[in-house]
Amino acid sequence: MARRFVTLDVFTAERFAGNPLAVVLDADGLDTAAMQAIAKEFALSETVFVLPPDDPAHRARLRIFTPARELPFAGHPTVGTAVLLGRLDGGPAPREIVVEEAVGPVRCAVTPRDADGGTARFDLPRLPEPVAAARDATMLAAALGLAAREIGFGRFVAEDWSAGVTFTLVPLASRDAVARATPDMRRWVAAFGSDGHPAAFVFSRETTVRGHAFHARMFAPSLGIAEDPATGSAVAAFAGAVARHGGLPDGTHTLVIEQGFEMGRPSLISLSLGLRGGALATAAIGGDAVVMSEGRLLV
Repeated sequence: MARRFVTLDVFTAERFAGNPLAVVLDADGLDTAAMQAIAKEFALSETVFVLPPDDPAHRARLRIFTPARELPFAGHPTVGTAVLLGRLDGGPAPREIVVEEAVGPVRCAVTPRDADGGTARFDLPRLPEPVAAARDATMLAAALGLAAREIGFGRFVAEDWSAGVTFTLVPLASRDAVARATPDMRRWVAAFGSDGHPAAFVFSRETTVRGHAFHARMFAPSLGIAEDPATGSAVAAFAGAVARHGGLPDGTHTLVIEQGFEMGRPSLISLSLGLRGGALATAAIGGDAVVMSEGRLLV
């Protein structure tokens, strides 16, 4: 049978920027092996398969694959798919939908912009938690082609956090260090490990665009992603480190994280944080998405 698919550029309002995403509609009947093969064929950082929800009150159930494995949760697939489903449902009015992911139900607020794009914002289904204590800066630096003195700034240290997918968050002293970071696969496993989903989210307070909060890159070679233009699940994990180390007062804060600039795919991820009693109480990820192509899979 022919199955519809749509590709979108996510965390951008402009085509040929942001993070490309493939969404396969009418995915009923595809088994895990077929979904993995299709994701490998698309060769994008993630491919989403849309299925009927388990709870009829929800809009859809999503399965998310990188070219190498399935993920329980991911940010740009959630934003892009929410914008697409809002477009398919029709109408210009903002709406709320709930999509089911392996991590749990994810509530999304969708605002259509025009016939081909819109904005979505979702509450984190799970607040970020620290997974491991501070990592060895010398080993991390060697695995990223940097000097150990370039690791760390302010109160930020290299450590693992997860809001569904684990990332090693690596603070770098300058935007130049972020730009020069290059994974050295001979040292990667020693620095980042081999269990779970070893991935590095490197970031600096020095930004390309004035007014943005952080400049970032993400590397996940074991997931089949040499570098990702925009990583919402990493920013979700990063929310925990920002709440703990960023010096923010209680209240609501919205920060813009820029990513993908070194790849020529500029992306803007909106991170909303609610702090109470010095601790993270709420967090949400948001951004734009625009439809890039539509077609049929003959499987």
